[in-house]
Amino acid sequence: MTGFDALWQSMGIANMEWGQLLMMLVGSVLIYLAINKKFEPLLLVPIGFGAILSNIPVAGIGGPDGLLGMIYDTGVKTTIFPLLIFMGVGALTDFSSLIARPSTLLLGAAAQFGIFATLLGALALNVVPGIEFSLADASAIAIIGGADGPTAVFLATRLAPDLLGAIAVAAYSYMALVPIIQPPIMRALTTEEERNIEMQQLRHVSKLEKILFPFTVLILCMLFLPSAAPLIGMLMFGNLLRESGVVERLSHAAQNEIINIVTIFLGLAVGSRLTSDKFLNVETLGILALGALAFCIGTATGVLMAKVMCKVTGGKINPLIGAAGVSAVPMAARVVNKVGLESNHHNFLLMHAMGPNVAGVVGSAVAAGVLLAVVGN
Repeated sequence: MTGFDALWQSMGIANMEWGQLLMMLVGSVLIYLAINKKFEPLLLVPIGFGAILSNIPVAGIGGPDGLLGMIYDTGVKTTIFPLLIFMGVGALTDFSSLIARPSTLLLGAAAQFGIFATLLGALALNVVPGIEFSLADASAIAIIGGADGPTAVFLATRLAPDLLGAIAVAAYSYMALVPIIQPPIMRALTTEEERNIEMQQLRHVSKLEKILFPFTVLILCMLFLPSAAPLIGMLMFGNLLRESGVVERLSHAAQNEIINIVTIFLGLAVGSRLTSDKFLNVETLGILALGALAFCIGTATGVLMAKVMCKVTGGKINPLIGAAGVSAVPMAARVVNKVGLESNHHNFLLMHAMGPNVAGVVGSAVAAGVLLAVVGN
């Protein structure tokens, strides 16, 4: 081999495959959606750029010895990054709405129905040629219905690491599409009269209640579902930092520097899994379709449960708040508030919707724990 041949073989243009070009285009589309459409920019920008970097031929950036590969092995494969994200989410979350109205836990639980319905759907897709989802694969795919990106990454890493890229992209994409996907479902399942229901102001929640809440949830998790303890534990630890009032520096760090740094690394690491050999197949299309179905089912079951609660309480619950039972905090609650205001300009549902919204975060973590306990073993 001449010096010119060696130089040519070291160039990207000589080693570029169509699949790599296509995945670079996918990464560019994700960045476009983040910048131009504001779809989950904090994650889609690093995920998209990570996809571009990991598909550069010869460089091996996403490989075991590459920068992104090492970040993946260190933070995602060990599940450290998703757990640190949960700590930050806990520090950012005010559980007062849920504490003031504990019944909204039912709405957060109902919205997780999409997860288990999609698990069956994923197994049913095995009749399609080219798709072979195991029970572990189907469980990891199903968690997309919870609209909780860190939980999806956590479970996919444990149960189906080969599908992580497609699952993470689907989870975060559908989270970003909450303002588009949810309103038509909400309007279709409720009447104008139901959307007009004005809810009474929530009671005041004391500081003691806020401090005791993380311990209460953690004790219940410890007694009944230890497999969910990593997620629930970090979520509650972050919330304790927030509510204790004596570690403001730690709470501020969890809410800002730590979660921001981890978000960058998590996005790049997930993007490193978007290589052509792992992403360009019929299974990926199945995952994207199932993710959309899971999210729609979760939204619908949350609204239907809220309609039941509306009947039981004599019309004191606006069924719209059931749509916030998915874990996209606080986006789903804002969508509920917006749809409510369209029907009644005096109908402010944001704080009422935050109850099922934060319940959905806990619910998705519980669902992940159940799947991990049943399938992971």
